[in-house]
Order: sequence, then structure tokens, then C-alpha cells
Amino acid sequence: MPTLFDPIIIGDYRLSNRIIMAPMTRGRAEDGAVPGKLMEDYYASRAGAGLIITEATAISPQGQGWLNAPGIWTDAQEKGWKAVTYAVHAKRGHIFLQLWHMGRVSHPDFLGGKLPVGASAIAAQGETNTPIGKKSYVTPHALTVEEIQAIVEDYASAAKRAMKAGFDGVELHGANGYLIDQFIRNGSNQRTDDYGGSLDNRLRFLIEVAKAVVNVVGAGKVGVRLSPRSHYNDMKDSNPIHTFTRAAELLAPLNLAYIHTMEALPGHFFAEEGERVTPHMRKIYQGVLITNGGYTNKLANDALAAGEADAIAFGVPYLANPDLVQRFSQNAPLNSPDFTSFYTPGTKGYTDYPTMDLKA
Repeated sequence: MPTLFDPIIIGDYRLSNRIIMAPMTRGRAEDGAVPGKLMEDYYASRAGAGLIITEATAISPQGQGWLNAPGIWTDAQEKGWKAVTYAVHAKRGHIFLQLWHMGRVSHPDFLGGKLPVGASAIAAQGETNTPIGKKSYVTPHALTVEEIQAIVEDYASAAKRAMKAGFDGVELHGANGYLIDQFIRNGSNQRTDDYGGSLDNRLRFLIEVAKAVVNVVGAGKVGVRLSPRSHYNDMKDSNPIHTFTRAAELLAPLNLAYIHTMEALPGHFFAEEGERVTPHMRKIYQGVLITNGGYTNKLANDALAAGEADAIAFGVPYLANPDLVQRFSQNAPLNSPDFTSFYTPGTKGYTDYPTMDLKA
């Protein structure tokens, strides 16, 4: 029975452990969505993870929509990320870049006054923080087929740039109500063309993006993240078990490095009502499955022993504990996260969490 501390082959890589650093938006990029020294220090200090998956990173100007989030469409951004990957590799870590298009939950304030885009012209309910204050989401422009194909190419171009920046691979952000997820779920996709209607049509964009990225970087360097039951960003689906098991079936022939599900355990603050979907996906998906959402050291090892997943991703615990692998190996207490500094500028709550050695 595997434990968190057993090695694992994920795609093209043999990882030293099964503790994955989950992607977490932190809002510390510099002007121009460029990663700076602060981000380099943050990721390098967490290189003990079997794999780091970076925060969501916009693939294009159209795909952005979060204050001080990084991008991967300019030379300056690529150069900034290159310093990050060099620092992680210097500590023998592995790191994938999460590729992101926010779709309808961006805002014209980020887009030079243009409308955000989505699968359908359906606004998300709620508000977002824009460069000039909090505002309600707007009704997006429903993408044409030609525009969809251009975005598929944007994903491929971003993946190429990620590899030039030294990343070991990329993760497609198909979760949490962003553009790929907006196509997948029937609460946000009410198209009647080849990208809507039937389930396979709603999954077409995901599969086309995955194939395009695989074609440019190789299957063993590509993962996909999905959030089967998340209501975040006003997402809904009439049958998540059917939807996401079918997504796993269609992704399986691509021989990806992994599928990564965000589905919080009962009792976690992100937990959703309804039957868990990940166990159904596990039954039909033979590739590497990573899952995330409220796991402790013990719960993670129990899940691995039961075959529920092959590796476990940790978000908030890794945010507050750069030496999480060491702490888990010694069953040591964890630092408590400072929720007030999750997205604020500067080092506080970002690179100032103490390690065990510093505490001693």
C-alpha cells in the first residue's frame, strides 16, 4: 500500500513523494503580470513537494481577470517564470504551470473595456474585484467557433512558452468556473452548436485544448484539473457524476500525466452537497489520479492505501508550511494560515511562514 512518502511516476517524471502542492492564486505578480523575486522565493521554499503546481496563470490578455495574477504570454513573463523554475530545480523540485483563461468571470476593467467571453451569454451571479473596485459580473460575449479555435491555439502557445521558461509540464485549469469549466457544465453552456447541447459536445473544448497542448509539449507533461461539484463562480451542472466520469473517459486515451480533482471532503469549508464524484472517476480512469480538498496527513495516507487516488494535493497546508513534507514525515504540528493575507501584496503571509528549523 503506497504512502505519501513513496515515489511515484507521473507522466515523464519519477517524483520523490506523493505530496503535491496544489495551485493557489496569491496575487503577488509584479507589473505586467510578471513573476518577480518574491514568487521565486515562495516556490523555491516549497520544492520538497513531489510536484508543485503553480497558481493559475493567464494564457493571454483576454484570459486575465484577477488582480496581480501572473501571465505567460509575454517575453517578460517568460523570463520571470524562468527564474522561478531555475530556483525550484536547483532544489531538485518539479514544477508544472497551471494554464488559465477566466472566461466570463473576468471583467471589462481588466480587458480595456471589452466584454469577457464565455461559452454562452450567461452572466455569473456575484461580484469581482477589478482594478478600480468591486463590481458585478457582466454578461459575456458568447464565443464564435472561430474564436474558440483561436483560444485553443492560445493554450498551445502558452504551453510552448511554459516549456521555454523551464517548466516540467503544464496543468490545464478546467475547474472552479473558469472558461473550460464554463463549457463543460450545462448551467453555463446552453449552446446549440458543436460545442453545446450533448455532453460530448460540452466536453469538446476541453478535449480540443488538451489535444492541442499534448501536440506541442507531449502527453507526459500535461495534467488536467477538474472540480466536479464546485459551485464556485456560480457554477451548476444537472448530473456531475455523468458529466465528469465521461470527461475522464474522453481524456483517458490521451495518456496524460494525470487528472487532478478538486473535491473537498465533508466538513471542509469548500465541501459541496451531494455524492462525491471522484470515486466514480477512479473506477473508470486507469491513469494517475490526484485529488485535493481538506486532506490531513492521516486522511491522505488512508486515501492512498484505499486506492482512492495515487497522490494527494495540499493547498492551504502548503501555503502556511513551506516544509510540509518534513512536518508530515515527523507528524509535527503545522503553522496556522493567516487568511487575511492570502491575496495581499508583500511577504506577510507569503514567504514569512517559519520552517521547523527556524522554530527550534
